[in-house]
Amino acid sequence: MDVQFDYRGAPVGGHILNYLLEKSRVVHQNHGERNFHIFYQLLEGGEEDLLRRLGLEKNPQQYHYLVKGHCARVSSINDKNDWKVVRRALSIISFNDNEVEDLLSIVASVLHLGNVQFAADEQGNAQVTTENQIKYLARLLAVEGSVLRDALIHKKIIAKGEELISPLNLEQAAYARDALAKAIYGRTFSWLVNKVNKSLAYKEGEFPGWRSTTVLGLLDIYGFEVFQHNSFEQFCINYCNEKLQQLFIELTLKSEQEEYESEGIAWEPVQYFNNKIICDLVEEKFKGIISILDEECLRPGDATDTTFLEKLEETVKNHPHFLTHKLADQKTRKSLGREEFRLLHYAGEVTYSVAGFLDKNNDLLFRNLKETMCNSENPIINQCFDRTELTDKKRPETAATQFKNSLSKLMEILMSKEPSYIRCIKPNDAKQADRFDEVLIRHQVKYLGLMENLRVRRAGFAYRRKYEVFLQRYKSLCPETWPTWDGRPHDGVAVLVKHLGYKQEEYKMGRTKIFIRFPKTLFATEDALEVRKQSLATKMQATWRGFYRRKKFLHMKHSAIAIQSWWRGTLGRRKAAKRKWAVQTIRRFIKGFIYRNHPRCPENEYFLDYIRFSFLMNLKRNLPKNVLDKSWPTPPPSLCEASQLLRQLCMQNMVWTYCKRISPEWKQQLEQKVIASEIFKGKKDNYPQSVPRLFINTRLGNEEINAKVLQALENEAIKYAVPVIKYDRKGYKARSRQLLLTQNAVIIVEDSKIKQRIDYANLTGISVSSLSDNLFVLHVHCEDNKQKGDVVLQSDHVIETLTKTAMRADKVNNININQGSIKFTVGQGKEGIIDFISGSELLIAKAKNGHLTVVAPRLNSR
Repeated sequence: MDVQFDYRGAPVGGHILNYLLEKSRVVHQNHGERNFHIFYQLLEGGEEDLLRRLGLEKNPQQYHYLVKGHCARVSSINDKNDWKVVRRALSIISFNDNEVEDLLSIVASVLHLGNVQFAADEQGNAQVTTENQIKYLARLLAVEGSVLRDALIHKKIIAKGEELISPLNLEQAAYARDALAKAIYGRTFSWLVNKVNKSLAYKEGEFPGWRSTTVLGLLDIYGFEVFQHNSFEQFCINYCNEKLQQLFIELTLKSEQEEYESEGIAWEPVQYFNNKIICDLVEEKFKGIISILDEECLRPGDATDTTFLEKLEETVKNHPHFLTHKLADQKTRKSLGREEFRLLHYAGEVTYSVAGFLDKNNDLLFRNLKETMCNSENPIINQCFDRTELTDKKRPETAATQFKNSLSKLMEILMSKEPSYIRCIKPNDAKQADRFDEVLIRHQVKYLGLMENLRVRRAGFAYRRKYEVFLQRYKSLCPETWPTWDGRPHDGVAVLVKHLGYKQEEYKMGRTKIFIRFPKTLFATEDALEVRKQSLATKMQATWRGFYRRKKFLHMKHSAIAIQSWWRGTLGRRKAAKRKWAVQTIRRFIKGFIYRNHPRCPENEYFLDYIRFSFLMNLKRNLPKNVLDKSWPTPPPSLCEASQLLRQLCMQNMVWTYCKRISPEWKQQLEQKVIASEIFKGKKDNYPQSVPRLFINTRLGNEEINAKVLQALENEAIKYAVPVIKYDRKGYKARSRQLLLTQNAVIIVEDSKIKQRIDYANLTGISVSSLSDNLFVLHVHCEDNKQKGDVVLQSDHVIETLTKTAMRADKVNNININQGSIKFTVGQGKEGIIDFISGSELLIAKAKNGHLTVVAPRLNSR
């Protein structure tokens, strides 16, 4: 394969040359070998719909051409993934769907051909027994089924312008079938290579203005093939290896010795095996094996593989590298069959079986099969089988001659190039890591011809370089040649190797090159160079760092001086400007202070503005924190009015901010506290103690009120409930009661009974003393027959209870705070009196005069 590179070294094109496709593998495989991979990939990876169209099944055991090697599946090969790679590759090289379908139809037709079976009729002529396969083949190859069937079991012969149709026996029919399969696969493979070459061809339009002149050729060949059974294919491949070895000898071994001679180096030539004698044995005209094989294939009469072997024994029997069972001695005959011959190649002996040599060399396809393929409507088959073959009366070249001619062209190409060799050693047949099969490796080393190469290398010099190159690389190792050498390179190298201590047997001085015999000498020199590189690198780094740092220092010094000069000037100008500003400010301030009591004028406007600004800044820092904070900075005389307005705005803003933050619950609390303040502030002794205590919504929960009372109230919601003590109107006996406030009335409850209901409309007023007691009187209309008289009650939360009652009954202005005594109505036309007296502790009792006496301690002088 040739790979074409552009001026940047990137591959831009390529061309593939095909040598000796092993077509016999299509119809036969040795034990442990597989057929071509595409068959297994198609069966394993093909979609169900595709396989149905091609008439294939996934099991490779169903196909005769795939089971002969008994190796249909290999654990190290993933045919399904490889199939995806093949399909992707076909799309990359511009295969459309129709071309892919046609190509796969041809691949499938080869498998179907292998399953075509024959049987002999009464006359011994072959007949097709698998009609189903013929139908598949007719559809896949796009030919007439009947025509294909007849072409497989008949042979057309043209003699003196007349066409004769001759029936085939079973052996001939099988040969015709296999020949057709090999021809279809081989020609399709060549067509595919040409198609790939068109895709790989260098296109000038992609890289206008640049013409690639660099071509790298890759020749991939395994080497000698030595199997247990070696046939025609192994003979051709090993012949190719002999030619390549001959080229290797000419280009490498001979050139090696010639170089030493041209340089005037005295040494003993290496005796190596020149394999030209073997190449002549194979390819020599009239006497070579290929010529004899072609002669047997072309001569009239009954030519067989055995007659070919006899002709070889007769023609080349005296050749030292040729041996057969007949020519061998008694001991060697045991290892040679009667249908085998042995060639002593440069790498070793290989025994070949002549069975099939003539058929494989002829590679003939009967004329009627060619005609059938030329009439195919499959575009690829139509291109592979040219109609000119039918009219060309010249006998086609044999396979061996074709290969020999191709090989000659290859040798011409390689001789014009500069070849490099890569030898690959397969460590084991199992494809496992870290496993080396010594027998296998020895076999490969032997048959790759590596020993001849090693023999020459060991006898010669391992390293050679021109004096200029050697001196340029290693001159730093000698003080006399470093850093420059002014004399001849030859003399410089002599001084250098003397300084390095080379021994006389380690090197030779040629006319233009120095030759070093031992690799260890060169390795020691390289190690010394590596050490020297470190010291040179250190010295270069130190010199460069010193130069760089000094240069950087001088630059920084210059920059620092420039910056200092500029900065000093800037500081001086700033300081002068600041002093000037300070003097002017002080002057204006003093003048303003002198004229501070005058009306605003240019002399005092700066001072007045400063005073105002100072006041406002002070005010900003000392604003009141809340509405209760009454502090305020003292303003200057000129800002008294503005200060007062600002104070009002500030207070309004704080009040507005405070109000904005008040929740509905807290607002209700404040409203109640305000009402309580209006009623009791400065009038009742125990009011101050109630201020910090929050009023709660109710003092009794629904679970503390009897269920019968709740049922009696029906839909009236209880707004407030509190436990109280009721004093009888006659004997003033204390009784526990519950006071309930609803939407419309005050209700007094005893356990489960509603003892008294006072509608807010009938509530005329509320009386309470100014002392710290908790008694109060609810006054009602005497005209109301339902009412028994006024109610005397005592509550531990008297301020809260009275405030809620007054607000609920809208009697805020009807609460009377009395000093001394309270009169209340006992019944129709009767009155009671409660006397309030200051004392040390609270005491409530009935006096001898029939009044209710309340002794309460004074808590507030008011």
